[in-house]
Amino acid sequence: MKKITKIAMVAASALLLTTQAQAGYTLKKKIGDVNTKMVIFGFSQLEARGGDGQIKDSQDASVKFGAQRVRMGFKYIAGPLRGKLFLDFNKPHDKAKDIGVPQMVKDAFVTYFVDNTLAVKLGAIKMPHGMGFTIPGWNLDVVERGFDKALAMERNMGLMLSGRAIGGKSGQKVNGLEMGHERPWDGFGYDIMIANQAARSAAITGATVGDANSYAGRVMYDAGEMLHTELSYAISQDAGGTGTEDYKSLNFGVDSHFGEANVKFEMYRSENVKGEAGWDINTYALTGTYYTTPTLELAVKHIQGSASRNGNADTDIGNTYLGFNYYIAPFDSKMNRSSKRKRNAHRIQVNYVVASGDTDGINKKTDLLKAYTEDSWLVQYQYKF
Repeated sequence: MKKITKIAMVAASALLLTTQAQAGYTLKKKIGDVNTKMVIFGFSQLEARGGDGQIKDSQDASVKFGAQRVRMGFKYIAGPLRGKLFLDFNKPHDKAKDIGVPQMVKDAFVTYFVDNTLAVKLGAIKMPHGMGFTIPGWNLDVVERGFDKALAMERNMGLMLSGRAIGGKSGQKVNGLEMGHERPWDGFGYDIMIANQAARSAAITGATVGDANSYAGRVMYDAGEMLHTELSYAISQDAGGTGTEDYKSLNFGVDSHFGEANVKFEMYRSENVKGEAGWDINTYALTGTYYTTPTLELAVKHIQGSASRNGNADTDIGNTYLGFNYYIAPFDSKMNRSSKRKRNAHRIQVNYVVASGDTDGINKKTDLLKAYTEDSWLVQYQYKF
C-alpha cells in the first residue's frame, strides 16, 4: 500500500500542474489509435461533534474533532475499458482481513463497457443493495447515512453486471462506472453481483475470504428528475461464521426532485442478522430537503428501526436529523440532482440529532447497530475536487 500511496501522490502532482479543474482534474492522451483519459478526484470531511450521544460519561471533552472520510481516487478510460481506484486515508491499510483487500481500499475495479445495457465489472465495488448506501458519501443530505446503513451489504470483492437508462430516450450519459443513481436517467437499470461474504457489513461477523459467497440483485426505474425508484435483494451466506444462517435483506427506495425540493424514502427488511435465525431488523427512512437560497438548503431526515431477537425484548428506536447545508461559492445556482454534485464541492453541514423511542431501556442484544440513544450535534466541513 505504501507503493500505491506514492504513485497516487506523484500522479496527483502531475495532474494538478497540467490540467484544469472540472469534475476532478483530467489528463487526456492518445496512445496508438486509442484515446485515453484519467481523472483524479478526492474529498475530505472534517468534523466537530458533541452532545450526550457523542461524548461518553467517562470522557471530559465537550467537543470531539475528527474526519469522517479523507479520500482520493482515479478513474481511467481507454476505449471500452474503465478502471477505478479509490482510497480512504482514514482507514487501516496494513492488512486485508475482510473482503480480500485492506479497508483503506474502497473501490478498485475494472469495467468492460459494452454499451448502456451491459457493463462487466470485476474487483472491489459497492454491492448493489441499499439506495442510500450507493449514493456517494460526498453527496449526502445530512452529515452521515444513519444506523440503517449497517443493514447494507457494503463494499465487496466480486463480479457485477450492470445496465442503465435502458428503454429511455437516446443519447443519455452512461459510462459503465456507475454504482447507484448518480444521474437522472430515463428508463430501466439493473445490477447483478456475486462476491465474497459481505464482511464489511455490520450485519455480518466471522466471515473469511473463501468460506462462502454473497449475492445481490437490483432493478431500477428512472423518469428524469421527478422519479428514481429501486428494489434490491441480497444474501450473504454463513453470516455468523461457517454453519450459521444466511443474512437476507430486502431494500426499497424512492428519490424524487421537485424544483427546489427533494424527497427520499427508503426501507430495509432484514433477517438472520449476524447469522442468527430469528434476529430480524426492519427500518424506514424519510428525508426532505429544500433550497431557500442558492447557498442555503434546509434538511431533515428521520430513521425508524425495530429489532426482534429470540428470547429478548423487542427494540424500537428513532433518530431525527434536523439542520441545514450551506454551500460556499457554488459553481452554479441550479438546484437539480446533477448540479448538486457540483454544489457539494464546498459545503458546511450542521445537524442536531434527536433520539426517540426505546432510548432509556434499549436492549443491547437487539440493538440497531449504532443508533443514537441520546441527542447529539454534528458539524462538518467538506471540500471536494
